Amino acid sequence: MRYRIFGNTGLRVSSLALGTGNFGKGWGYGADLDEARRIYDGYREAGGNFIDTADQYQFGQSESMLGDFMATERDEVVLATKFSLGDSPGAGVLRSGNSRKAMRSSVEASLKRLKTDHIDLLWVHMPDGVTPIDEIVRGLDDLIRAGKVLYSGLSNFPAWRVATAATLAELRGWSAISAVQLEHSLVERSAERELLPMAAAFNLGTVGWSPLGGGLLTGKYRKGETGRAQGLGAVIHDEDSERKTSTVDAVLAIAEETGHTPGQIAIAWVLAKGTLPIIGPRTPEQMADNLASVEVQLTADQLAQLDAASAMPLGFPHDKVAASAPSLAGGKADLIDAMNRAVR
Repeated sequence: MRYRIFGNTGLRVSSLALGTGNFGKGWGYGADLDEARRIYDGYREAGGNFIDTADQYQFGQSESMLGDFMATERDEVVLATKFSLGDSPGAGVLRSGNSRKAMRSSVEASLKRLKTDHIDLLWVHMPDGVTPIDEIVRGLDDLIRAGKVLYSGLSNFPAWRVATAATLAELRGWSAISAVQLEHSLVERSAERELLPMAAAFNLGTVGWSPLGGGLLTGKYRKGETGRAQGLGAVIHDEDSERKTSTVDAVLAIAEETGHTPGQIAIAWVLAKGTLPIIGPRTPEQMADNLASVEVQLTADQLAQLDAASAMPLGFPHDKVAASAPSLAGGKADLIDAMNRAVR
């Protein structure tokens, strides 16, 4: 396993993060204690050091399991958890959402379950549509200054709110927003419109959930397998469009050509795009398959095939700006060297 410098921090994180949403049976679907331990141990033995969980995962069971698993090696892992959705179905109006009160109470409860005195990276799980961004950023700053959190990030937030948060933190001398978490895969490339360029411009650590498109890109649903469709009663993506069908076709073709599994091809594509994938295996066998993706080296032609099959229009204003590029460069675009950084 190789390691990356995480955004604008000094953290060295493994190139795959371990998502632990399947650690526990609180949702009626997931891995029991022994299976979860084997997944965790296998990931750590492979060199993985970036653990992603949430208070809501299996209604607290994921955090509790991790607290035991990490007991003898807490300082050897980068521990990320989230708050916003509540740690139980009846969390109530004050222990859910993004408010400072919910943030503080959620973090205190997570620290107890995780059996630690600090969280390395605290994610705001998703926007509640109510709490102002300055309240969120100042609340995160307070937790960091208190030593209960080391770094903070925003998950599932629109780009304009992340940019506002990062700018507010910089201007007001608050602790920086360090990371963004988003869905990114061959079947979900919407983040490429605004979120990924924004993250590059602010040098944020960028973590992508569901690199397998909820299992769609493994091809298992074509074989009649159910996976999360049976266990959770829903899938993240159905094969419900021509684009998705052509994408799965391309993944399966390149998997056959290279001798790798379709899942490994899908995760390798996300890695090649610079997003750090969160793998979320339910079994040790799935974990081993996911880990092997770091050994896959897609050729330029294979990347081009996958890009073409999964391509989606960026829409306005991106298409308009691209069409105007020659005029914007005074007719000399071919003579201007491209910048090696994102424009902020």
